[in-house]
Amino acid sequence: MKLRTKYVLFVVTLHLVTLVLTYFIFQQNKVFFIASEVFVLISVVVSVQLYRQLINPLKLLMQGLDAIKDKDFNVKFLSTGRHEVDTLIDVYNHMMDELRTERTRQEQQHFFLEKLIYTSPTGIVILDFDDRIQQINPKALQLLAIPDDKLQGNSIYELDHPLFAQMRLLKSGETAVVKPDGINSFKLQKSHFVDRGFSRHFIMIEDLTAEILAAEKKVYGKVIRMMAHEVNNTIGPVNSIMQSAMKTDQLWAGHEFDSLKDALQIAMDRNQNLNLFMRNFADLVKLPPANKQPVLLQKLVRAVATLMQAKANGKGVEFEFNLPDEALSIMADEQQLEQALINIVKNAIEAIEDKGLVKFALFSKERKLIVTDTGKGITAEQNSNLFSPFFSTKKDGQGIGLTLTREILLNHSFEFSLKTVAAGQTEFAIWF
Repeated sequence: MKLRTKYVLFVVTLHLVTLVLTYFIFQQNKVFFIASEVFVLISVVVSVQLYRQLINPLKLLMQGLDAIKDKDFNVKFLSTGRHEVDTLIDVYNHMMDELRTERTRQEQQHFFLEKLIYTSPTGIVILDFDDRIQQINPKALQLLAIPDDKLQGNSIYELDHPLFAQMRLLKSGETAVVKPDGINSFKLQKSHFVDRGFSRHFIMIEDLTAEILAAEKKVYGKVIRMMAHEVNNTIGPVNSIMQSAMKTDQLWAGHEFDSLKDALQIAMDRNQNLNLFMRNFADLVKLPPANKQPVLLQKLVRAVATLMQAKANGKGVEFEFNLPDEALSIMADEQQLEQALINIVKNAIEAIEDKGLVKFALFSKERKLIVTDTGKGITAEQNSNLFSPFFSTKKDGQGIGLTLTREILLNHSFEFSLKTVAAGQTEFAIWF
């Protein structure tokens, strides 16, 4: 039963009892009866006034509570002139001012946080309580290369992507640097915050590719320069001495020194090979800026294939071409790009153990070239080190072919990837 109803029942009952009692007075003393009736009337009037004074504040409180429930903090009450009610109104109005100020501050902070997340150069993935993606900023979408509608609401344990595979392994507070495709490097950091008493996670993705490549190039460039300096300082004088000896006919007058002369010639040839070996390494750190000129891709692809045909024939490898009839021209340094394609085709041929196919596919609309081989493919362990300097899967490999290819393509700002997409199908793709 409501308080208002209780009050009305109490007042009505009280006055009915009083009227019954006054009836007995009427029989004994009519003057007292009239006075009693006047008293009852006055009591009724006072009760009504008290009712209004007590109920109206309650009505105001209920209206205020409804406004708070609706989160409408602009509802305020005017003073009534009654001290008790005005005190209650002052407290209510002050509370509404504080709530409105706090909501404005929170909205401003929320807006700032949303804008900060949206414009952040670091990818941010915010998860809900069940590790489903609740929010993801544009940078993370760019790094993951997956549409937003394919990610929202999905659990990171259900998404098939190398970075999500690494995210699943991270615990809150842990950081890891991963290289999922052998080219790009990413820093993953997992942390958490408390929302409504429960822990929620978020993951930051930072692209470290440019910084790592710059630091890597600085380190191996210094090593190569030191090696080249020491080798050249040794080979030059030694070759000069041996050439002088070879040109001195008196030393070789008799046939008994022919074997020594042959040995010296072999040593000179070996020195020349060593010098060429070091020059190949030096090309990595001396790569000039790309002198970009119009290049016809179809013509360049066929020229490289013709150059590598003899090597392909030696392993029983056939070439297949899927090139559009319409000429596709790009701006590139033809010599550098030709060297990169030579390295790509050479690796494709060497990946095939005995007989196979190397396919050249050019797509005009996407401006993309894909070189596919039917070789043994790339293992997960090899994938993370493919473009690292001095890393090679070949027994006598120097580990500079793919590194030089990477430097040339980065020098042109061309995107590229190398991966085994299926058994017997490894693709090197370049986007021009």
